[in-house]
Amino acid sequence: MSKNRELIISPKVSQTQLAKFLPQLESEGIKILYIDPKKLGKKKTKVQTVYPSNASNYVVLEKEGMVKPKGKKVGMKFQVLSNSDIEHILTVAKKGLDFVIVEVKDWKIIPLENIIAKLHKIHTKIFAIAKTPEEVRKMFSILEVGVDGVIFSTDSINEVREAMLYLGTRSFDMKPAKIIEIKEVGDGERVCVDTASMLHKGEGMLIGSRSNFLFLVHNESVGSSFTSPRPFRVNAGAVHCYTLSPDGTTNYLSEVETGSEVLILNSKGKARRATVGRSKIERRPMLMIKASAGGEIGGIIAQDAETIRFVKPNGQLVSVTHLKKGDTVMVHSKPATGRHFGMEVSDEYILEK
Repeated sequence: MSKNRELIISPKVSQTQLAKFLPQLESEGIKILYIDPKKLGKKKTKVQTVYPSNASNYVVLEKEGMVKPKGKKVGMKFQVLSNSDIEHILTVAKKGLDFVIVEVKDWKIIPLENIIAKLHKIHTKIFAIAKTPEEVRKMFSILEVGVDGVIFSTDSINEVREAMLYLGTRSFDMKPAKIIEIKEVGDGERVCVDTASMLHKGEGMLIGSRSNFLFLVHNESVGSSFTSPRPFRVNAGAVHCYTLSPDGTTNYLSEVETGSEVLILNSKGKARRATVGRSKIERRPMLMIKASAGGEIGGIIAQDAETIRFVKPNGQLVSVTHLKKGDTVMVHSKPATGRHFGMEVSDEYILEK
């Protein structure tokens, strides 16, 4: 398998529904399915399969001693109930398994930690079985190394998207937007979002006054002449602004609090999620900034301070205090749709000004 960690989907849908579900999975970047290749039939697809079938790209052997198909990656599925099961997995894997599928009854972290520690030394890939997106997150983060893949059974494309964020491989379409107006608008309440994660240069949050037009507001990992870097913080914007959440809904910045989860993106649109450690609301002088992209116009109200920065298409940062009309910054924008309590309503008309 690929050296990259994989989210392997086991589609929990009927054969009829599979025709619709498969393109959705591919559009989200899913490359491997746990499915009988016969069910794919003659469907045009680039996805590969893992299954107890010689027709699969990656063959799950059903018992020890089976003849290995030529030119195929092979593995076995194991249940783990005790330490002796872990030793058995190691013994069998050393005989030439490319991967193992591990199912831990009454799911616990310690057995997987032990398996990861042992099998990574012999370069056998580890795939664990998850029942929820939350389990996916834990399995990818165990011992920081995590498992090489997670087999997740679902019929929900939203659950797939949520799990992809845990993996850090979901992407959003980012595009350059031209600044068309900058205006001082007096005092207002702005929100600093302090995450429980270290944020890197190029990363920030999607923030905007309209749910379909969100600016990439950079984190404070750079600092300034008068402030030290705070690589966990995004000085996001005014309390009314939207931010896009990991589950695809929007939240007002005023709603973000300790324990909330926020979406962190880089300028290429690659997304991950972070937990909020603290949200800090204070009254400050504010700027209104408007930009246009692809026929859409959006705005943001942000603090008038040099530590608030946008990201340019070339990856360079620009402070709002140095921003000029005609400059271009990275945004996530799409045609406007309605929202109900943060959830997108695709066929509802909306006009935001």
